[in-house]
Amino acid sequence: MLKQERQKYILDQVYLHHRVLLTDLAEGLDVSIDTIRRDVKELHKVNKLRKVHGGATSFGFMNFTKNDGNIYLQSKKIHIAEKAVSMLSDGQVILMSGGTTNMEVAKMMPKRLSITVFTPSLHVAMELLEFPEIEVIFLGGKLLHEAKFAIGGTVVNSLSQLKVDYCFLGTGYVDPEYGLTEFDWEVVQVKKAMIKAARKTVLLCVSDKFHTVQRYKTCDLNDIDTLITELDPGDELLNPFRQDFMKLM
Repeated sequence: MLKQERQKYILDQVYLHHRVLLTDLAEGLDVSIDTIRRDVKELHKVNKLRKVHGGATSFGFMNFTKNDGNIYLQSKKIHIAEKAVSMLSDGQVILMSGGTTNMEVAKMMPKRLSITVFTPSLHVAMELLEFPEIEVIFLGGKLLHEAKFAIGGTVVNSLSQLKVDYCFLGTGYVDPEYGLTEFDWEVVQVKKAMIKAARKTVLLCVSDKFHTVQRYKTCDLNDIDTLITELDPGDELLNPFRQDFMKLM
């Protein structure tokens, strides 16, 4: 495979999952980690991604800005956000995880919507402060530097005391057999607690993430009540997931 093709694959994976490991990239391309490390260094030097210990992250993963036109698959995520916002009404209490899709939901909140939002995502919390009718409660803890996402026992303990109407959950990886997975064990613990804290959990996921798997399991698909994608609910790409979800949107 040509270097140009390898680097396109690397960028596609980084933009889709926001953070990737060198070992996973090497396995996916069937090349050595040293080759991947050199490619990542080159892409870092030209500001296509950021090299971090053991992997790489997208710049959008770390720094969300108003009307950011560099969000990967942004039009799909906006469509998902429109569907998610249609589920909200005054007086609800919801949980929101982090990620670019939840950021699109946050940006799209109706100005007069009066709800309470708990979130361990500093990015989401800051965005929601733009809406005076929304009560924002940040679930503080140890912050991951790249994701600005709070993890640890303080967050998990706070979540154990909640029972909210909806949890809007993002994920890096989703598969019909293995369910929702992530590469960060501490993030998985927070997401597990978020699911337990919600009467209904809504997964927000672009279809490009279908049939991808990581090391640590968040939950089975049947632990999720609703799957929202950019697809029409009747799309055949959703067929492998139909038996697991109460609702597809």
